[in-house]
Amino acid sequence: MHDAASPLSDWLARLETISSHEIDLGLERVAVVLDRLALPKAKRVFHVAGTNGKGSSVAMLEALLRPSGARIGCYTSPHILRFNERIRVDGVDASDEAIIASFERVEAARGDEQLTYFEFGTLAALVAFADAGIDTLILEVGMGGRLDAVNAVEPTAGLITNIALDHCAWLGDNIEAIAFEKAGIMRPGKPVIFGARDVPQSIIDHAGEIDAQLNVAGRDFDWQVDGDTWSWQGRGLRLDGIEMPALGGLHQVANAAAVLALLEATRDVDALMLGNVSTALRGLRLDGRFQEIRNETRWIVDVAHNPAAAQVLGNALGDQAIDGKTVAIIGLLDDKDVEGIVENLAPHVDQWIAVAADSNRAISADELARRVANATGAACLVGENLESAIERAQELTDGHDLLLLTGSFYLVGPALNQLYSRREKRPE
Repeated sequence: MHDAASPLSDWLARLETISSHEIDLGLERVAVVLDRLALPKAKRVFHVAGTNGKGSSVAMLEALLRPSGARIGCYTSPHILRFNERIRVDGVDASDEAIIASFERVEAARGDEQLTYFEFGTLAALVAFADAGIDTLILEVGMGGRLDAVNAVEPTAGLITNIALDHCAWLGDNIEAIAFEKAGIMRPGKPVIFGARDVPQSIIDHAGEIDAQLNVAGRDFDWQVDGDTWSWQGRGLRLDGIEMPALGGLHQVANAAAVLALLEATRDVDALMLGNVSTALRGLRLDGRFQEIRNETRWIVDVAHNPAAAQVLGNALGDQAIDGKTVAIIGLLDDKDVEGIVENLAPHVDQWIAVAADSNRAISADELARRVANATGAACLVGENLESAIERAQELTDGHDLLLLTGSFYLVGPALNQLYSRREKRPE
């Protein structure tokens, strides 16, 4: 038994040693421990799956439901700055003490089950939510859907944001195979939203096979941007003049539209009042999603860690008014499509700096720089570490330029810590 008095950092380090596999997809282990925990069931459970936009969609759904008085628990991953972000109770990150207490409960229940880091964290989140008396769960699927630990919890409804190539070693090397894995969150007779207008056939087929209530973008709901506002059309409701989401980039409108469709499908009528929608979207804040930070110069920070996300980021950069050049710091894990990511960003970047992300699965800075240079036909500088990369980027720029920091969550989190620290120390 692990000492419950140990700090959270000790617990997190230990979780990495329980299983010999960092990723081991399957529901059996989680289902066994979940049954032993015998947690009370929440009144409603939303699953949020997809390749990109999951974290933003969870934040939007939470913001729209909170005015109803529901007690909401949100589980997301990975975190940006600290583990506590993964377990959010009524809009507040769980405390170290609450997480440690949950870890102790899971440890007591797991017996000989070799849970992965993610599985242990998922179960701990469910314990924390039960202890807090949560009645509404919003659970972000970590990878895939069918065999992801979150899928051991029975949902009321689900949202699949979009499908693109990512995690191919585990989910499949083509869109239809990956879509089949994501479709695993569907349940017979229950609503599921697909948030992109291009719908893989395996999504449609699986919904038909199990008789899930599939609502798809462009058919059952749609949206249109009208200058500084946007409009949304659902099956039985239309909203005009909605304020733009505070999260940067027009792609966030698509995320918001799918969330509204989910609420319509679950008959959350009050959440769909125009004033409530605009207020909720206007108040959003989420680290690392086309986030702008200003200290000595202007930064854009975004976790674009696959080609589809990089394309969205590239489009958003193209909409920016930039008087000077753009210098990009990039760090990625070794299972990522470096060339696909870089090619989507290259038209908007004048100088690259490669750095190793803070993970044992990170591509080394030298190797990443070589691949970036080969993909772009231009030199890529090498950052010895993140701090030196930031220093070098700022030396290369002035107040007219843009600094972009992108790639893995394991780069963006440590980078945000440094940028926040620099901003706090900046002379007034």
